[in-house]
Amino acid sequence: MKLTERFLQYVKFDTQSDELTNLTPSTPGQMVFAKALEKELHEMGLSDISLDENGYLFATLPGNTDKKVPTIGFIAHMDTAPDMSGHDVKPRIVDYQGGKIVLNEEQNIVLDPEQFPELNDYVGQQLIVTDGTTLLGADDKAGIAEILAAVEYFQEHPEVKHGDIRVGFNPDEEIGMGAHKFDVEKFAADWAYTMDGGAVGELEFENFNAASAKITFTGLNVHPGAAKHKMLNSMRVANQFAIMLPRWETPEHTEGYEGFYHLISMKGNVEETTLTYILRDHDRARFESRKREIEHLCHKVNCEFPGCAKAEIKDQYYNMREQIEPVMHIIDVAKKAMERADVPVKVQPIRGGTDGAQLSFKGLPCPNIFAGGMNMHGRYEYVPIPSMEKAMMTIVEICKIVAE
Repeated sequence: MKLTERFLQYVKFDTQSDELTNLTPSTPGQMVFAKALEKELHEMGLSDISLDENGYLFATLPGNTDKKVPTIGFIAHMDTAPDMSGHDVKPRIVDYQGGKIVLNEEQNIVLDPEQFPELNDYVGQQLIVTDGTTLLGADDKAGIAEILAAVEYFQEHPEVKHGDIRVGFNPDEEIGMGAHKFDVEKFAADWAYTMDGGAVGELEFENFNAASAKITFTGLNVHPGAAKHKMLNSMRVANQFAIMLPRWETPEHTEGYEGFYHLISMKGNVEETTLTYILRDHDRARFESRKREIEHLCHKVNCEFPGCAKAEIKDQYYNMREQIEPVMHIIDVAKKAMERADVPVKVQPIRGGTDGAQLSFKGLPCPNIFAGGMNMHGRYEYVPIPSMEKAMMTIVEICKIVAE
């Protein structure tokens, strides 16, 4: 089965994850997809195939070289984002010659290069798009298709030398749980790469340090006609807290290595209001400072309204750079592989998280390589077929370089 055919087949599985179920995998569709992939791995003749009760699927393509070389892993996630439906995805291939792409004429949904100027980089290429009513699922079914297409390449070219190649597909990356039950010891790779980046050429080994902050404000409700010097409106206090945070340190005003405070939810009434933030920064010291600032502002609120504000801060993941720096040769290998595959290398920080970050801290160094998808998590998602082909050949070249 060829790369594009694989991908078009995979996106038909509804694997949207759900952080509210507290299950692993969080949705049954992910296990359905995992079992279909398990069947495919058996049909391909891979060895050491295992699918556990949590939906983690591992397999090995045995090496064909006489000398001992490192075992390399390639990892992709099976779930799609909760942000938009992944049910009944209807992909189609467009020969893109520039201009607008009408995704859905009936609903007037249009992929427009004025809104998404990156489209201009793919004129003359074949793009796989949605019908505008769902996401596509290139994040990360493109990664899965690329990994298995690379395995198939080696099977079809036995003259090309490579060491043992470990394949890993996991659930629930989109809700931050993809690496939590990933058995690094069982996976048994010297290092790995997640095939989960965006545009062609992306190579990432830095990501945000991340925490969540939930601040609860407790008020006092009395009849508004008799409220003077008695009522404490928790919503007004919460609003006062929110505007004390730096105005320009929010996602809509930051880029590159700049961190932020992001208010993702506010719920409340007079008696109780909750603000939920995510805190992000590439620099560990600034990250710790952001957490202290939340606590400091709670203290200020409590000086004016004793006992009103309570903060609950939880670390989520850390910047993998500190785990990758001692083994930078794995980045050099990826760069060299991209160059051999005629891919322009774009090393950049991830303004988000990745399974690779958590895996790196669990003892499996795991930078992130492009999978090709664009406009992920929404109706305008698309993937250029040549980008997927370049990703597949990058995997092939990594394995060849390691064997050399």
